[in-house]
Amino acid sequence: MKQSQQTTLRAAVTLIGTGVHSGDEVKMILHPAEANHGIAFLRTGLPGGLDRLIDARHLAVTATELCTVIGDRDTGAVATIEHLMAALAGLGIDNVLVEIDGPEVPILDGSSAPFIEAIDQVGIAVQGVTRRYLKVLKPVRVTQGKAFAELLPNDRTFRLDVEIDFPTPVIGRQRKVVDLSPSVFRREISRARTFGFMRDVEKLWSAGFALGASLENTVAIGEDGILNPEGLRYADEFVRHKLLDAVGDLSLAGLPLLGTYRSYCGGHRLNFSVLEALFSHRSNYAIVDAAPRRETGYADIGASVAPVFAPEVH
Repeated sequence: MKQSQQTTLRAAVTLIGTGVHSGDEVKMILHPAEANHGIAFLRTGLPGGLDRLIDARHLAVTATELCTVIGDRDTGAVATIEHLMAALAGLGIDNVLVEIDGPEVPILDGSSAPFIEAIDQVGIAVQGVTRRYLKVLKPVRVTQGKAFAELLPNDRTFRLDVEIDFPTPVIGRQRKVVDLSPSVFRREISRARTFGFMRDVEKLWSAGFALGASLENTVAIGEDGILNPEGLRYADEFVRHKLLDAVGDLSLAGLPLLGTYRSYCGGHRLNFSVLEALFSHRSNYAIVDAAPRRETGYADIGASVAPVFAPEVH
């Protein structure tokens, strides 16, 4: 691990776009935040002129059907946060206030790349406070039919091992394993787009989903192949996007993870469920500080260990 200090943005940056499910236009501003702030969403534009602050934490998750939602739909929620959260986690950004005036993060091109481009416009600032990590101490596993997700101990890095298996030759069985770092995320993961099957479109529309989906923001899969004229960005773009989603969903642990994540045919529900399993007992994890390791320049994880209850992890 190279990152021993917390980071934030050097300045605020604004993005405007459409929600992939709601179809509504939304304005979002990423603000710098002080050390130990974490990632939080300030939901504005609510009835009566009210605002609501929602911590981007697994405890705030209220839905995982097709996307990850935090907050309460009746009093203020934000949906489809996973691609933005993946960008922040993938670049190693700890502290940001996300001001958003609508119910859903804009989908933009369906990947994390536009968020990275916006962040690169203002740059990343290193803060003079030690970064903390959530270290997996014991294996935890959740299953749903043939699908499973698990977190395993890994003292040195956050490794993701994601496998999918779709009964269509367009996708088939794909697997991708990475040790997460900003350079790996930028190169291997960030540009992978969300995808969907054309046969499901009418059903999704009738359920109130995918109202803003188009070939500009979604890889559309037909009976005979990909419908997007430009084709795929990676030969295995489908599993890479599932990995991207996992990075975003697992960042709701509240701190960067030290551990190995493995999943087979997973999704938002299993990503969330494995965090619930991790936090189900305090012996499953510990909070550790990152201290510089003089001989290599890499962070030595384990300078300070403090097991805590899940609600106290910031």
